Order: sequence, then C-alpha cells, then structure tokens
Amino acid sequence: MRTEPTQRLIDTVAWVLIEDGRILCARPRGKDVFYIPGGKREGDETDRQTLLREIDEELSVALIAETVAHVGTYEAELPGGAGLVRMACYTARHVGEIAASSEIEEIAWFTYGDRELVPPVDQVLFDDLVARGMLPAR
Repeated sequence: MRTEPTQRLIDTVAWVLIEDGRILCARPRGKDVFYIPGGKREGDETDRQTLLREIDEELSVALIAETVAHVGTYEAELPGGAGLVRMACYTARHVGEIAASSEIEEIAWFTYGDRELVPPVDQVLFDDLVARGMLPAR
C-alpha cells in the first residue's frame, strides 16, 4: 500500500515593525535573502516567548511583552514544493536600538516595491499589510 509523503511544515513567528511606510527586514549571515525578523520556536515555547527570544538574539532589542499583538498568520509553499512555511506575525513596541547581531549580516527597511526581494510567505504578509492599509502600496 502506497502512502502520500507528509509535507514538511516550518512553523515560525515574526516581528512586524513598520516605520515611515517601510517594514523592517533582516538578512541572516550566509543567506542572500531578506526575511521579516523572527524564527522557529525551541521546545514548547509559545509564540510570544519565541518572538521575544528571537528578536533579542537577532536585533539586540527587547520587545515589550504586554504590547505583542497578532497581525495574522500566513502560509506559502517552500521553493520547489518541498513543504510549507507558516508564519505567525506580531507587532510589538521595543526598547533599545535596533542593531544586527552576530546572526544577522544586514538589516534594511523595505517598501512594498521591494516585495520581490523577500520569500513567498513574506510576500503574502506584504500583500495583506497593503490591503489593510498598514503598508503603503508604492
């Protein structure tokens, strides 16, 4: 009896920070693609715990836990149909100066016009932010 292969799921959380009509993106060391900052949970972490840890590790700022608010959860296929990425996105206020950590090669502020520079799941987020009036469509 033949069974269908189980599709791989990458479950992530991300921090949506929009300032002056631009969204914060980060390029990890050794990668050539920018992503919305965040990452994968460790063990039985909640989305909030994962978000607070990942942003501290990547951008050297502390998110204010009480201000974390869900923006939406987005899904897109991995390149080549190798699986699915699910990205739960949150806004939050922060303390400290945003700076690339040892894991991050570069940070950048993207407009909707930079949409093609991010992975498919991030593009879905960009589209939703524009549709909701949170990110200008310029």
